[in-house]
Amino acid sequence: MSHPERKAMVIGATGLVGELLVRNLLEHPLYSEVRILIRRRLDLEHPALKQHVVDWAHLESQGHLFEDIDDLYCCMGTTIKKAGSQEKFREVDYHYPVRAAVLAKQYDVKQMLVISAMGANAASRVFYSRTKGEMEEALSKIGFRSLHIFRPSLILGDRGEKRLGEEFAAKVMKVLDRWMKGRAAKYRAVHASTIAQAMRNIAVVQTTGNHIYPNDVIHAVGVQGTSCV
Repeated sequence: MSHPERKAMVIGATGLVGELLVRNLLEHPLYSEVRILIRRRLDLEHPALKQHVVDWAHLESQGHLFEDIDDLYCCMGTTIKKAGSQEKFREVDYHYPVRAAVLAKQYDVKQMLVISAMGANAASRVFYSRTKGEMEEALSKIGFRSLHIFRPSLILGDRGEKRLGEEFAAKVMKVLDRWMKGRAAKYRAVHASTIAQAMRNIAVVQTTGNHIYPNDVIHAVGVQGTSCV
């Protein structure tokens, strides 16, 4: 099946999943341009890659960057420890994605794909899960033709930084992975490249409506070498 060339935007492109996603999109013939909004440039050169350094506190003044975009991918995320406070964490994991989504809708972007988290729930007593759930609810009200929310479990991959708690959990999950069958399978850790592949595979289908993909579905849809085209 042939598709017209499309333009993608990735926010959170310098993170673990984000950078892998950018490289993944650049390899796909569907996309003639991959536009990224960043605070620091990626060490990556490609004819289709357009890097834009932005001030997230004043993103609205750079709304023109959303012009002619078909698919908005959001891979933004941090930790409370890295952010420094709950307020700063919420800024990155709630306000920035929602702010970008509102601008995208204003510029007629049709489809958004966003990484949330397993357990996301706006009514949760856990701050992290509640913030993710509130982000999902806010995005669902914006009115994209297609909204795809991915809820991974622990994300594996080389972050280029030390997160001792996550490193320990990742080692444990790798050992347990072979035993996590049946109901337990939905909690399996997932590699960042699998999430990136799943996001791209879902995007190219261009299914309408709001959709949530739990961890086990991400594993299935994000198998390397598969494509929904």
